[in-house]
Amino acid sequence: MDGDEEITRAAAETVAWAMAGDRESFAVLVREHGQAVHAYLARRTGRGVADELLTEVWLRAWRSRGSYDVGWAGPRPWLYGIARNVLRAHWRVRVDRPGGPFRLAEDPWPAVDDRLDAVRLRLALTAALAALGEDYREVVLLVAWEQLTPAEVALALGLPPSTVRSRLHRARLILQRSIDTSALTNPYSTYQEV
Repeated sequence: MDGDEEITRAAAETVAWAMAGDRESFAVLVREHGQAVHAYLARRTGRGVADELLTEVWLRAWRSRGSYDVGWAGPRPWLYGIARNVLRAHWRVRVDRPGGPFRLAEDPWPAVDDRLDAVRLRLALTAALAALGEDYREVVLLVAWEQLTPAEVALALGLPPSTVRSRLHRARLILQRSIDTSALTNPYSTYQEV
């Protein structure tokens, strides 16, 4: 057995123990996945609200640990599914959210923006994402920001993998057309060095 297989098996055992109710193993999951789940929340609500919501995500994860299938490759898609439900509950009780415009929350990693050349496309991308339906937008953001595979997105959202792949394909086409159209109709939407 090589080192990678041993690490993978150890991680799977930790998840299994955590889901069986072992508090120390669950604390390991919190340490290993807490930052990623917080980033998921922060990109949708901002850091301050994400700090508050993260606690609720872990409480719900602990309470619903019996619903976790230890046959899954890892707990992250399951945790994102819980985080998404926490976000929906949060948005339902907020007066200013329902029907409000879609906004990108502060991105906690400016280096990501640099790699994707987001400075040049931010306005066009924000408008294009806002134009997507919520179901399409969530699939795109889980793939792009959280780096989940379509199969993991299907687990997180409780959808068939074929539905996720279809939504991802359609969303990419819509985004590309929207961004291309924006660049053609608004020459100031692209970054120009002075």
